[in-house]
Amino acid sequence: MTTDFVAITTVCSLKEEDNRLARRRKRKSRRRQEGRRILEHVPQYSIESGEDKPVTAARKFILAERISPPALLLVKRNEHTTDRYFWAEKGLFGAQYVEENHFLFPSLRTLETPLVLEPVGAGNR
Repeated sequence: MTTDFVAITTVCSLKEEDNRLARRRKRKSRRRQEGRRILEHVPQYSIESGEDKPVTAARKFILAERISPPALLLVKRNEHTTDRYFWAEKGLFGAQYVEENHFLFPSLRTLETPLVLEPVGAGNR
């Protein structure tokens, strides 16, 4: 009877292992990765929400500290959850939205790294 139990648990664990190997990784959007790289150069502020909702705490902090855009606010809701907001000239946005649509924000366009093309063959004359 114990061999039946061992055989059943072995079959179940093999199925679980197959499921784990079959899972595919989530595809990462290039546009969102680029937006994330751009947001790394923006000043960041970490705060705790306290009794307020996270977005209200972020707005109060912006007013109290007179933060000028662009800025990234990390609002700790509890010990496990942190909400990310982007403070722009147009208002307060979720950071994930800004990562995906960074080209819509003029203040982030200046932070993008432009490609500098040097003329070829224009050496010393």
